[in-house]
Amino acid sequence: MILYITNEIKMPKIPKRKVTHWIKRIAAKYDKKVGEIALIFCSKDKILTVNQSYLSHNYYTDIITFDYSYNKIISGDLFISVETVKSNAETYNVSFTNELYRVIIHGILHLCGVTDKTIEEKKICRKKENEALVLLRID
Repeated sequence: MILYITNEIKMPKIPKRKVTHWIKRIAAKYDKKVGEIALIFCSKDKILTVNQSYLSHNYYTDIITFDYSYNKIISGDLFISVETVKSNAETYNVSFTNELYRVIIHGILHLCGVTDKTIEEKKICRKKENEALVLLRID
């Protein structure tokens, strides 16, 4: 089950059924099934608080993924700062919707086991994000 939750903000306009189907399709590419995933759309102040409280990081970010996956079932909480996504979309000269989908799938890829700690891993993760975004556009 994929839950779409807001905290301190208005829900972004996204086609939930289409996004849910897309997430399940991407998970299947990694031989995973979707368990319980919460997409929590929040303010930049909320994500900063989460970052400070749980990760001891004192900076804003676009997404924080808490992974509760077990074996082949992916589960987790994805905190997404809508304000930061908007800002990043402007910085990278892409649409807000495209950047939002990129951030969502970035979190899902983490649940599927894709990491981005090193420069090489970041390149691989970005490639996988791009591949997933193409699949969303096909659906």
